[in-house]
Amino acid sequence: MEYGVQFFPDVKPEEKSAARYFEECLNIAEQAESLGFTHGRMVEHYFHYYGGYSPNPLLFLASLAQRTRKMRLITGALLPVFSNPLKMAGEIAMVDALSNGRVDIGFARAFLPHEFRRFGISPNESVRRFREGIRQIDLLLREDVVNDKGEFLTIENTTSLPRPTQTPRPKFYVAALNTPESFEYAGQNGFSIMAIPIAGGRMRELTKIYRDAWRAAGHPGDGEVMLAFHMYCEPDGDQARATAKPFIEGYFHSLVDAASDWLSGTSSDDYPGYANIMNKLKATNMENQIEGKSAWIGSPQELRETVAGLFDEFGPFEHASLQIGFNMLPYDKAIASMNLFAKEVMPFRPKHG
Repeated sequence: MEYGVQFFPDVKPEEKSAARYFEECLNIAEQAESLGFTHGRMVEHYFHYYGGYSPNPLLFLASLAQRTRKMRLITGALLPVFSNPLKMAGEIAMVDALSNGRVDIGFARAFLPHEFRRFGISPNESVRRFREGIRQIDLLLREDVVNDKGEFLTIENTTSLPRPTQTPRPKFYVAALNTPESFEYAGQNGFSIMAIPIAGGRMRELTKIYRDAWRAAGHPGDGEVMLAFHMYCEPDGDQARATAKPFIEGYFHSLVDAASDWLSGTSSDDYPGYANIMNKLKATNMENQIEGKSAWIGSPQELRETVAGLFDEFGPFEHASLQIGFNMLPYDKAIASMNLFAKEVMPFRPKHG
């Protein structure tokens, strides 16, 4: 299993400027590479302090490409539902060139109703727009000349420039949370998957669906899974939990606030069960996140014990994507936590089961 760092801004302008936020993220990622972390990942969201500082993760990754030399640069994830595939394909290939072929592209359907409302797009079109967008971006990156008639976009005799640095194109990930069909779709199409294990969820079952679909489609190997976790480490476990508690619970409060439409009557066949998911997250706290291994918070020894049981909890996975600086966790504490984790926890690996 490899470790990487991910960034999900949960910041209000009056709390921290965008310039300061991104400089801290770039510093964390640059240092992470020197400590052996193998990827840096940035999200795409809009308009709300939960995620809204990053409307285009490719811009962040282009900057990170100049500060690093080895780590993979991952979108976690792009939202085709809100963007034109013609534009996205060109921007992906541009960052692929700027990074000398180190970019990997995660795609997601989006899940915040306020974003759909403000872009004037129905969440009931989410799956169709998502799958058409990925298919057309794939065509534009793989093929020199593309002709494709989609439901939402028709492409005629088009060559996307620049051409990708990686051949035939950068690796694709699909972000999934709770819908078995999303995991099956990723496996059938030979895409890697990025997911978030929710405390009390069924990630082991869902990753099995993904790997079964991968093998059934005849793809070589067994697929590739990336799971995301919050992480905070101090020498004393009780102090680590006392430090992290207001910030991790603040993060989940922000998430529920951004997604509150699911709790006030918004529904969509493309998002079954999301009201239940948000109710669970509304009731979550640091303690049940730690108990479910969704958050790694404690001393190095406690985190080694957490890592040792990961595959039993979630099934085997290839990448742990760690949110080092969540909510308004102070920058110096995030850096110290990352260094301690790299020194005393990263050398340990979960056992395959």
